[in-house]
Amino acid sequence: MKGLGPASEQCLIKVGIHSPEQLHQVGAVAAFMRLREQGRPSLNFLYALVGAIEDRHWMDIAREEKGRLLLELEGIAELQSELAKEGRELKF
Repeated sequence: MKGLGPASEQCLIKVGIHSPEQLHQVGAVAAFMRLREQGRPSLNFLYALVGAIEDRHWMDIAREEKGRLLLELEGIAELQSELAKEGRELKF
């Protein structure tokens, strides 16, 4: 996939994403959240995931969609916090 090298693909395989179709189905943000559970990927990895799905360069994603993606991540973090208060967990 465009923008994802062998190391990135291996990271995705470790979190259960084995094909471009699976990445598209899961979505870039959910895939990034799975990766975060395994470590601390950079935001550039998120941009690369979006770029791979949309067949665009990750730098274009970073420049054009950074704000939207950061808000989406913030919203997920808030939801996780609220669910944790109820003893529930948000799965990706």
